[in-house]
Amino acid sequence: QLHPVESGGGLVQPGGSLRLSCAASEFTLDYYDMGWFRQAPGKEREGVSCISSSGRSTYYADSVKGRFTISRDNAKKTVSLQMNSLKPEDTAVYYCALTLAPCSWDVNDYKYWGQGTQVTVSS
Repeated sequence: QLHPVESGGGLVQPGGSLRLSCAASEFTLDYYDMGWFRQAPGKEREGVSCISSSGRSTYYADSVKGRFTISRDNAKKTVSLQMNSLKPEDTAVYYCALTLAPCSWDVNDYKYWGQGTQVTVSS
């Protein structure tokens, strides 16, 4: 079964930074909008950021706007999420997902999901 692979998670202090990467080598990325979602313990999975197939349009949840930056390289088949000024409430498992539909926050719109990478923000 096809799925992207996330990396880059870890433990970071509040105010710190992490860069998540999503490798989708089995896909022709030009066809897919790509999103980052996260799920904290006991909470539903929520959308964090999304980028259109061309990279021209980006979207962010209000909670991360101004702190996170999404980017993509279709030739390298990767999508990245630069996370700055991290807060304890950013602690979650972060997932990369692909959709043939336009960017949305609805998890049901995304057909392919990675296994997730843990991000923990704590002092």
